Amino acid sequence: MPTSSTTDRFDSNFLKEVQEGSEQNLTRCYQCGNCTAGCPLSFAYDIPVNRIMRMLQAGEKHAVLSSKAIWLCASCETCTTRCPNEIDVARIMDVLRHMARREGLVAEPPVRHMWDAFLNSVEKYGRVFEAGMMANFVRRTGRFWTDADLAPVALGKGKLGLRPHGIKHPDEVQRIFARFREQL
Repeated sequence: MPTSSTTDRFDSNFLKEVQEGSEQNLTRCYQCGNCTAGCPLSFAYDIPVNRIMRMLQAGEKHAVLSSKAIWLCASCETCTTRCPNEIDVARIMDVLRHMARREGLVAEPPVRHMWDAFLNSVEKYGRVFEAGMMANFVRRTGRFWTDADLAPVALGKGKLGLRPHGIKHPDEVQRIFARFREQL
């Protein structure tokens, strides 16, 4: 059985990459735990937020990018508002998700599929077309009957349009996506 040594798990550039991507000074985190104590989704995480921060400082790239926590983060920014050192933890989690995608380490594929369906809808229509986004998500995940019982309720309340809404300047949205693709 292969074992990994501490040096196998350590990536000396990881901290620097995350700091540059997030424009945050991660060395200011002293593990007070306020981020974890306030996080409404901590119960679902495999690794608590404060431990993610410590693992970042320790250069444990693979473990951090393979965690479910970075994908389950709702970006509610409670962690950011509670940080006494003014570290934008939610922004760091966002940077980690992007890095995990590039590294092929997506621990929660349904979350990634939801993001992809959302962005595809925005790119195509200029804003979210809810029914189309859900159809795209179902096609990607094969989860045909998940939440299907909610559709009639949402339709009845006018929360699920059957046709996409138009926007005034769709070319501006296209330019945003083009700029994003140039940076990849």
